[in-house]
Amino acid sequence: MKRIRPVGPAVVLAALWLGVTTPQAAAFDAHAGYYYPEVQTEEVYVSALELAPDTSKRSRAAFVSGLASQNAKLGYPPGYHLFAKGTDLEKLIIVATGDERYDTLFRLRALLASLTSMARTTELFAQSKQPQELNFLDLCKLIGFTLVTVSNGKDVTHQIKVR
Repeated sequence: MKRIRPVGPAVVLAALWLGVTTPQAAAFDAHAGYYYPEVQTEEVYVSALELAPDTSKRSRAAFVSGLASQNAKLGYPPGYHLFAKGTDLEKLIIVATGDERYDTLFRLRALLASLTSMARTTELFAQSKQPQELNFLDLCKLIGFTLVTVSNGKDVTHQIKVR
């Protein structure tokens, strides 16, 4: 019994330490520091829309590929790149491709607004009752993205939790 008693407090201390550090570990962003700098600002966007019935990892991959294809047809280098990441490709990452682009929160939001125009040409928006009332983040919700990160790729990153 004497050998077990010293282990007991160590186990309790370890459990307390894990309880304190677990929320921080859950907040860890594996893509920060690789695709974009650490997140400076965050928000939650709550969409009234439900997930589309056929949403899947595959549909999110096709969405990102479709937008990249539209950008490639423009005839000039795109101002940003899109990536779908995460186990189920539930995280959308948008990163500027050059300096002095999207270097403020307002410019990042303007980028999202311009992506709304592109999103309105999709089949999902066309099926909506009032597509003019929806925005890019609504489309993200429809196809199952839960996190949208936009960055200038240098020193500004904004993250949106989509609910």
